[in-house]
Amino acid sequence: MSKLNSALLMVAMAVAGLMSGYFYNNWQKQQKLNQVNLSSTKQLPLATVRPAFQLKDLEGNTRDVKEWDGKVLMINFWATWCPPCRKEIPAFIELQEKYKDKGFIIVGIALDEKQAVIDFTDPMGVNYPVLMAEEEGIQLSKAYGNHLGVLPFTVIVDRKGNIVQRQRTELTFEHVENMIKPLL
Repeated sequence: MSKLNSALLMVAMAVAGLMSGYFYNNWQKQQKLNQVNLSSTKQLPLATVRPAFQLKDLEGNTRDVKEWDGKVLMINFWATWCPPCRKEIPAFIELQEKYKDKGFIIVGIALDEKQAVIDFTDPMGVNYPVLMAEEEGIQLSKAYGNHLGVLPFTVIVDRKGNIVQRQRTELTFEHVENMIKPLL
């Protein structure tokens, strides 16, 4: 290898190292921003009371969020084309089963086509309400604090209707359990 090629390779490796450090730093900052805990946040530019909505479920019935008043409510905005969304749903099924008798309910809001949602949720045995929303769902997600429009986006609402957590990242069973246990 010529000296010129060696020098170019060294420069390229140095640039790649600097860029990876820069992107890793930004990724870490984004991860911290993605986990907003309202109880420790001093400035609350977002609504802290659950916005009202009505959407149709997979059977075509209109469901009102007021139906779940008095429960610890987890609202999960998702889509079938979103890999992290698909990955977290089995944990949600398990959480719903474990905590349903303690006043916990998950409501999935699908920003997707109805048939795609049915084709995905039926074989999985989703045991919580799944509501359909397209453009309306994007606006609703923003009303709940998803100003970046990312999926998945999950909100935890306490029994009084106050938003206590917003998450813009894929969730695990343990993560959700840690968020809801103090509220049950």
